[in-house]
Amino acid sequence: MNKLQFSKDEGSDFYKELQERVDQYFQENSLEKSGNYIMWIKIALYFGLDFLFYGLMITSTTVAGFYTFYLLMGLSVLLTAFNISHDAVHGVAVKSKFWNKVLFSLSFNLQGNNAYVWGKNHNESHHLYTNVEGSDIDVLNNPLFRMTESQPLRWFHRFQYIYAPFLYLLYSLNWFFFREILLLFHFSSRTIKVVIPPVEVFKLVLYKILYIGYMIVLPIWLLPFGWEPVLWAFLLNHFIVSVVFVGGLSVSHLSDFVAHPIPDKNHKINMSWPTLQMATSVDYNPDSVLLNWTLGGFNAHAVHHLLPNVSHVHYLKLMPIFRETARKHGLSYMEMSYSQSLAAHFRFLKKMGRYQHYAPIPYAR
Repeated sequence: MNKLQFSKDEGSDFYKELQERVDQYFQENSLEKSGNYIMWIKIALYFGLDFLFYGLMITSTTVAGFYTFYLLMGLSVLLTAFNISHDAVHGVAVKSKFWNKVLFSLSFNLQGNNAYVWGKNHNESHHLYTNVEGSDIDVLNNPLFRMTESQPLRWFHRFQYIYAPFLYLLYSLNWFFFREILLLFHFSSRTIKVVIPPVEVFKLVLYKILYIGYMIVLPIWLLPFGWEPVLWAFLLNHFIVSVVFVGGLSVSHLSDFVAHPIPDKNHKINMSWPTLQMATSVDYNPDSVLLNWTLGGFNAHAVHHLLPNVSHVHYLKLMPIFRETARKHGLSYMEMSYSQSLAAHFRFLKKMGRYQHYAPIPYAR
């Protein structure tokens, strides 16, 4: 991974004042930056739903009931990851460092994916060098997609905005079956190579076996429906989870409003780190109570990237401070409706598939 150097600009002063004002807010209100009673409600709610729906699924007496509870469980596990895993990996779901690690490992591994790999890459790559190829692990180098100017433009990329939704259906299946396994062999569509410690290799394989066990083998063994309905439920669950996951996250960093900065030969970027976060993140409906409860603050991505040490349960109260501070320092805070952000995502795919050079649309509100 290429480590980058940042420049000093208006974002530096913005970030300093933002931190001061946020600290003042928590001090004046005698609050912790970690999760409050709302987070405890979420922990009980989402873990409770996970086990409730699994119990109902595994004791279903009809195929319709089996499908219903299977898919509800899959969605609940994803919302557990959104609301609990993500805060826990940043150490802010609860105050205890130990319990954050437990919550993160438990809620993430419920999906059959490796918590260590995702957590390390998320904190040490994506959050530091957002949208910078060769430094942000979430930047793809998949020949089926063209996401940056430095990637070759091929004839079929002009259709990527059309076939993207179909490939998005396979996102979580690819993650479970291929993405992490390929990392073991240092082969990946990611632009960064990842070294996984032996103990995490063991856990990666173990949790995948356990996941297949309780999501496929156990239902086939306990229920009288045969193997076909179970496999179809497994696939349909991953299709739905993929659509929700990609639909909720891709619009934030893959948009024709955001930048994909290119460092110079000395690995220096001509902007500060806070400016990078503002230039590479689109927020949608950041004041929505519903989205805060379901997506765990992922819709307020710029806020999260700049304040990863603050639980998402506080975002709604911090939004006025965030907007006012950005406006004071002349930084554009890109926020819009979800429909606008989704349209911007597909415009981005279309432009990257047709033109060699790409320039973001200036954001104006």
